[in-house]
Amino acid sequence: MRTSQLLHLAWRESRTARRRLLLYMSSISLGVGALVAIDSFASNTQRSVREQARGLLGGDFAISSRAAYPKPIVAALDSLRHEGVAITDVTTFASMALVERTGGTRLAQIRAVTPGYPFYGTIVTSPAGRWAQLHEGRYALVDPSLLIALDAKVGDTIALGFARFIIAGVLVSVPGDVGVSSAIGPRIYIAERFLDETSLLLFGSRSEKQTLFQLPKTHPPSVIIHRFKTRLEAAQVRYQTAAQTEFNLSEAIDHLRDFLSVIGLVALLLGGIGVASGVNAFVMRKIDTVAVLRCLGATSGQVLAIYLIQAVAMGLLGALVGAVLGVALQVALPHVLSDFLPVDVHVTLEPTALLTGLLVGAWVALVFAMRPIIALRNVSPLQTLRRESDADALRGTRVDVARWLVSLLIVVSIGALGVSRAESVQQGLIFAAAIGAAVALLYGAAALLSASARKAVRPSWPFLLRQGVASLYRPGNQTRSVVLALGFGVFLMSTVYQVQDNLLRTVSVKLDASRANVLFFDVQQDQGAPLDSLIRARGYPLVQRTPIVPMKLVEINSVPVQKMIGAVPSGTNRRTRARPGWVVRREYRSTYRDSLVPSETVTSGRFHTGGSRPDQLPALSLEKGIARDLYLQLGDTLTWDVQGVRVATRLTSTREVNWTRFEPNFFAIFESRALEKAPHQFVLLADVRGSGSVARLQRDVVSRFPNVASLDLTLIQQTVERVLGKVTAALRFMAGLTLVLGVPVLFSAVSATRRERLREGVLLKVLGATRRQVGRIMLAEYLLLGGLGSVAGVLLSLGGAWGLMRYVFKQPYVPVVLPSLLVAGLMIGIAVAIGLLTGREVFRETPMAALREA
Repeated sequence: MRTSQLLHLAWRESRTARRRLLLYMSSISLGVGALVAIDSFASNTQRSVREQARGLLGGDFAISSRAAYPKPIVAALDSLRHEGVAITDVTTFASMALVERTGGTRLAQIRAVTPGYPFYGTIVTSPAGRWAQLHEGRYALVDPSLLIALDAKVGDTIALGFARFIIAGVLVSVPGDVGVSSAIGPRIYIAERFLDETSLLLFGSRSEKQTLFQLPKTHPPSVIIHRFKTRLEAAQVRYQTAAQTEFNLSEAIDHLRDFLSVIGLVALLLGGIGVASGVNAFVMRKIDTVAVLRCLGATSGQVLAIYLIQAVAMGLLGALVGAVLGVALQVALPHVLSDFLPVDVHVTLEPTALLTGLLVGAWVALVFAMRPIIALRNVSPLQTLRRESDADALRGTRVDVARWLVSLLIVVSIGALGVSRAESVQQGLIFAAAIGAAVALLYGAAALLSASARKAVRPSWPFLLRQGVASLYRPGNQTRSVVLALGFGVFLMSTVYQVQDNLLRTVSVKLDASRANVLFFDVQQDQGAPLDSLIRARGYPLVQRTPIVPMKLVEINSVPVQKMIGAVPSGTNRRTRARPGWVVRREYRSTYRDSLVPSETVTSGRFHTGGSRPDQLPALSLEKGIARDLYLQLGDTLTWDVQGVRVATRLTSTREVNWTRFEPNFFAIFESRALEKAPHQFVLLADVRGSGSVARLQRDVVSRFPNVASLDLTLIQQTVERVLGKVTAALRFMAGLTLVLGVPVLFSAVSATRRERLREGVLLKVLGATRRQVGRIMLAEYLLLGGLGSVAGVLLSLGGAWGLMRYVFKQPYVPVVLPSLLVAGLMIGIAVAIGLLTGREVFRETPMAALREA
């Protein structure tokens, strides 16, 4: 038979089953749609990053520091200005904002900018054009969330320290900022020339200064770095180019794409299972047709070719529909993830993503369809003369080499897909192994259910229940395919809810365990006692008053720390990590006391209790992670620069610190005699219950001490929950896609045994069963199938959520019952509804019609 004849016969033969084939291939459509959308979204985002890289940074080159620039850096900036390089600054710090009309206060991110900021990118405001007016007077541009929180409006006066500003407008978009950044603290922009009037940057205040450069062609970033690198590193000033910004963001987007691709691949493979189930149903319907073709002289190879052509055609069509769906989904993804993206994503068609989706979708459809189709070669011409069950007609030799080869091809395809979508071959193989383990566990659970059902059924049970249970192990049962489809959907959805609830519970428990709920910081040395008196006068207990001394590490065992950056300590293994630069360069904000607090536990040595001899070095306790990164041992000496005065100490203990508690924690704690005479500021913790009481106390403190900032525990908890809610909303969107995908997969799985179900239903009717009794038998079967699939999926999700919490989020895991039960109940309802919907033919079929067909 020629190829043209095979194509023509395949076309004609598919006329009676095209609608069902399209339903089966819709499983692939949704999986392909997910992959096309994810790949297109990643490509669009990376292109937007490349186009907006300079706008994200705000200049061609930037330097930043948490301390004032030393003289060599100031001299370098002056020389660049004389050479025609445009320079602008932005100083960022946290402080309280007070709206005078309403009396509302809120911790905010203050950004003081000089004219020209930013050199690239546009800050959009409402009303439009207000950014250009920022330097014309005492104006402030604020986040919309600040107006909502403080019941303020454009035109109100806002107090920042001792200075007053008029709210000129609100910020609509700021290049390089993500939506959730304002959740930490609303942004307020002012002109830098008014910064001194605020008197907010006093001793010990935390701030960061960033300087942006607009470079002429004669001064590319590489020349600037080569020229000033030594000075920048000596002054511990960070630098960044637009190219580095692009690289960092592209790498983050790649991580996001890899994560989303895992869900997309699972959706595609779940679609493959749906194709296999649907094509299996299609094959069952075609047994008699194949037998007739064999009687007319068609060989088994020609029969296989006919149905493989149909599978390839339907796979391509399903992939094409999925590609179109993916383009539509591609438009939605930037909106779903907008709060986490620092760029405006311009959506465009991505031919590479479309082509990849088409090829992968068609291939997955083909390999999963091959396994049921290849069984058609076992259909004998004698099937036209005898009436065997569908399963018997397709059964070949005990060891079917061809089916084993097809199964191996499926396994290899899954592994190749995992490797192609992962960052490394190892991760891809781990992904493929995890998918294989999930499938094996679900398949094993289904097989166990079938075997258990046969042994568990008792003659004393009601007849309808016995018949429903018997359906789980009858010839050609659909237990395995339905459990696989249901289990995957429940597994993904339940895992997302488990992780979300555990993260929220972790945050809530840690915050509730804190001893206070309001923290005051940036309290100057002469303000500590008056603020203490003010809090107590209002009737609120002061839980803690902690001194803070800023300093830098300069020597370890008399060796300058600059020589240690990136160096591996002598005498250590070659595989030992070098000392990270941030540990050495950072400014340490330390304290002094001679006792532990509840958030600390000594892990080695003995914590100092005071009373050491004056001729001994003062004792020092370090957080164990910092001590490990610096390769320190008990007894080592560390020298610190405390406002120009060198303080030598000896390491006597290391501590494990619970950083999640709402109270001051420190990397370094000194013996009191080492720092008690050094200039310092305070952090105060107070226990103030009631949102109204907190607001009144914050207003009183800001009015008397404008430079003092405060944090409200309740506000922090709400902020964390809001950010986590946005993260989980994005995850639910992708997991919900898998839930939608499960519907056609379940249709395909249930349709696979339509003929057997029809025969059984007719037989029951002949024996006197009513329509209601047949329906109850089906209801019992699908309740059991849905229950098993949901239970298996929930159990898998417990393992998946445990792994994510332990190895990704580094937090303890507590099983969450209610969300899992809700997901399981939803999937059971879907399974029952689909089962009864596809069983309508059983209700309509009459015994005479079935006998005539037989």
